Amino acid sequence: MRCEWADSEDMRDYHDKEWGKEVHDDRLLFEFLILEGAQAGLSWSTILKKREGYRKLFHNFDVKKVAKITSKQVEKLLLDPSIVRNRLKVESTITNAQFFMDVQKEFGSFDAYIWQFVGGKPKLNTFKSMKDIPATTKESDSMSKDLKDRGFRFVGSTICYAFMQATGMVNDHMVDCEFR
Repeated sequence: MRCEWADSEDMRDYHDKEWGKEVHDDRLLFEFLILEGAQAGLSWSTILKKREGYRKLFHNFDVKKVAKITSKQVEKLLLDPSIVRNRLKVESTITNAQFFMDVQKEFGSFDAYIWQFVGGKPKLNTFKSMKDIPATTKESDSMSKDLKDRGFRFVGSTICYAFMQATGMVNDHMVDCEFR
């Protein structure tokens, strides 16, 4: 048995291989931060289908390369259907890359910074039903506020909580999920 939201082949694959596993690699943390922000108002399934497009167009989430994307390049990105063609989301990817590097300089890594919101170790939840999972927590509220204070965009508390779930900062697999 697995969590009920994993209801298609791509969602099951994501659930089984990635979701909820601890991520400490800055490149992958940046990828999830951007993809979770891109999801705002959309389904995760839509973002998964566009993930390879994001990887290709955003230099496999190489934060230094993304931070240097020009406004002329943004116009080209907005024409490509392999990503979400929302100007604010595309532009925030670039500015978030710049702020991401600022955090790396300040803390030594984004990993060192972001994991402080859960005390450096995953929070294991014991939910029995999807309806029990909160959209936000005090930790995601705190993370969102701090990221926004640093200039990041598309980092509301709900997005931050989804990021925390995706990167294993919280384990929200249902108690009866075999992947827990």
